Amino acid sequence: MTYNVVCISRDVGAGGEEIGRAVAERLGFRYVDEEIIQLAAKSAGIHPETVAGTEERHGLVKRLLDSLAQSSIVMPEAMAFAPELMTTPQPEGIRELIREAVRQTAAGGRAVIVAHAASYVLSGQEGVLRVLVTGSPDVCAGRLAARAGGDDAAAKRLVSQGRAARADYLQRFHEVGQELPTHYDLVINTDQLEVDAAVGAVIAVAG
Repeated sequence: MTYNVVCISRDVGAGGEEIGRAVAERLGFRYVDEEIIQLAAKSAGIHPETVAGTEERHGLVKRLLDSLAQSSIVMPEAMAFAPELMTTPQPEGIRELIREAVRQTAAGGRAVIVAHAASYVLSGQEGVLRVLVTGSPDVCAGRLAARAGGDDAAAKRLVSQGRAARADYLQRFHEVGQELPTHYDLVINTDQLEVDAAVGAVIAVAG
């Protein structure tokens, strides 16, 4: 099968964004992450922070931000937006905007879509490769700590909170009680595969 869209879901610290960018570059595809929020906001004529606020619950985001502030860890995978107000009067309508933005992006083809549960939005759609980039909590935390100079405790909190945020998102947006490997076409364990090898594995399937 020929794939013209690659969806990448990732655990915090697993390296999903780095892998996604490299895959997009190798395939000559667009890399799409924050653009989903921008597209959803534009279609509704609302501020991007309002849309982003629907994706993340206030408490989880606040804890993540507090950890970031205390640890100085640079974590691009944490959150694309972190609005102070995490509520909206019509959340389900905005959730559908996010889903529709994912669908529109996929319809354009030749895209690597990171996050936004795109693998669930596009499940069953032909030409879509659904990839999960994961790793054990300890290895993911070690990777984050290495970036920030060794704050192991803060890194472990970020990994734990990030996983809780993903589980919450999947439950609210897609009624997924438990994320399973079978929800994906390819699972990449970055405990075992470095970035180059992981990118090669995705390319081998997608290309």
